[in-house]
Amino acid sequence: MTPPSAVSSEAAFSRWRDLGAGLCVAGLLLPEAVAYAGLAHLPVVHALSAAIVGLALYALFGGSRFAIVSPTSSAAVLSAAAVGSLGLVPGDVAYTQALLALTATAGAMLLVLGWAGQGQLSAFVSRPVLRGYAFALAVTIVVKQMPDALGLAVPPGVDPAHLLLFAASHRSQWQPATIAVALAAALGVALLRRWAWLPASMIVMLLAIAAARAFDLAGLGVAEVGIVQAPAWRLSLPVLPWADWLRVGELAAGLVVLVFAESWGGVRSLALAHGETVDANRELLVLGACNLGAALCQGMPVGAGFSGTSANAAAGARSRWAGAAALGVVVLAVVWALPALRYLPRPVLAVAVVNALWHALSLRPLRAVWRMDRDRLSVVGAVVAVLALGVLGGMLAAIALSLVTALRRFSQPVVHELGKLGDSHDFVVLDENPEVVAVPGVLVLRPEEPLFFASAERVVAEVVRIAKSREVTPQVVLSLEETADLDGTAAECLLELDRLLHASGRRLLLARVKGSVRELLARIDAQGLGHADRLYWSVADAARAAQAAVAAASN
Repeated sequence: MTPPSAVSSEAAFSRWRDLGAGLCVAGLLLPEAVAYAGLAHLPVVHALSAAIVGLALYALFGGSRFAIVSPTSSAAVLSAAAVGSLGLVPGDVAYTQALLALTATAGAMLLVLGWAGQGQLSAFVSRPVLRGYAFALAVTIVVKQMPDALGLAVPPGVDPAHLLLFAASHRSQWQPATIAVALAAALGVALLRRWAWLPASMIVMLLAIAAARAFDLAGLGVAEVGIVQAPAWRLSLPVLPWADWLRVGELAAGLVVLVFAESWGGVRSLALAHGETVDANRELLVLGACNLGAALCQGMPVGAGFSGTSANAAAGARSRWAGAAALGVVVLAVVWALPALRYLPRPVLAVAVVNALWHALSLRPLRAVWRMDRDRLSVVGAVVAVLALGVLGGMLAAIALSLVTALRRFSQPVVHELGKLGDSHDFVVLDENPEVVAVPGVLVLRPEEPLFFASAERVVAEVVRIAKSREVTPQVVLSLEETADLDGTAAECLLELDRLLHASGRRLLLARVKGSVRELLARIDAQGLGHADRLYWSVADAARAAQAAVAAASN
């Protein structure tokens, strides 16, 4: 038995590790909150409110000890693009209210999906597509930091390609003092990144604020963040006409998929790496509560972003108390240090954004997909979609690309012929092993993809073609081991297959039939294909029954 003193020492050590991790995370979250508010075209107060609500609710109800829920770059940019598509202008009250409504709607959708047990939502965007989208989004965000880093006034609504052209053709308007501050900040961050436990962006921002006060950088033409309001902590729903709520609801679906896919990817990866389990439905519920709570407190969208979550894990977090410690530091900063934030030079903020997204600019994840020789078109398509269609159009295109890729793969099924492996009960693909032999008088086939509306007709056509190519195959066994259930189209196609084979003098038996499929076939064709003597749990049992039928017919 472990002595009580050892247990208490271990608990105290864990608390200190959580406190240290929380301090590191807070040093990352504060500059990110300021930066991501700019990406969403909102005052900083909306990011600070969201960070506090996200940290508090996840610390209370979350399932991962590593996840840090706060504003993320992708959610900020996507929400700004979505609200901008409504024709609203950043800075107007209507723009802010619409973005808060988008956050609230996305939170409500996440809650409903979690309550309905739809934790598989993240599968709507494949990992290669999500990596391509994240890379292109990072490129877009980084390019859009150029005006602040150069001190260049750029027309609103310029896409990244034209922004680069504009910056290159207006070099005479670049501000030397602004560029010098940006380069100094970038050098400082690069040097401090050597020590992973140091909050590089936070330290550089504090030094920049001090330098701005000491050397009057504003007088040299270096733009500053300006006055930052403190959170009002007044619960209220966004004020928006009903027609605009409906339009916002249509746009919220993309934000829901992005927030959960991005959050769940990081949370699940860290859980697997540390031998832990997390519940996708619980994460949906908590993320929904965090976003809805943030909107009610006038905050922007939140998620378990890669930078904060991975930094928390790297800092040695032992429990969700690390997030609570980060929450405490953020609250203290908001209470005591907010007035000083007005002096933060905007080029330093641009450097902080680039630093936060540095990991997303890595080509390593894309190269890994490329080396697998799988989903190459999906990755390239996601990158091109974001760069060509913008953030919102790229998100919708990424979802569509994932679904089209899946449908294309499933709608081109492969049907293999099986044979018996030696004296065993196993049936495997013919020609894979010299010990595998076909069952005399019986054709055993297996579709390699589930039967559903996009694949069923092709499977039926392929089975009929193979059966007709054999002269003596009175019995056909179709293994449905890949099919957990049948939709209406697939069920009708199976009945059509039975009639087609019967018309050609062949009898169809089904193997590896799941319970739901049995119930459906028994309900719609009880005396035919749904009869008990046509449905088998294993391929071996179905093959024996087919052989017995062949033997009986020959006698």
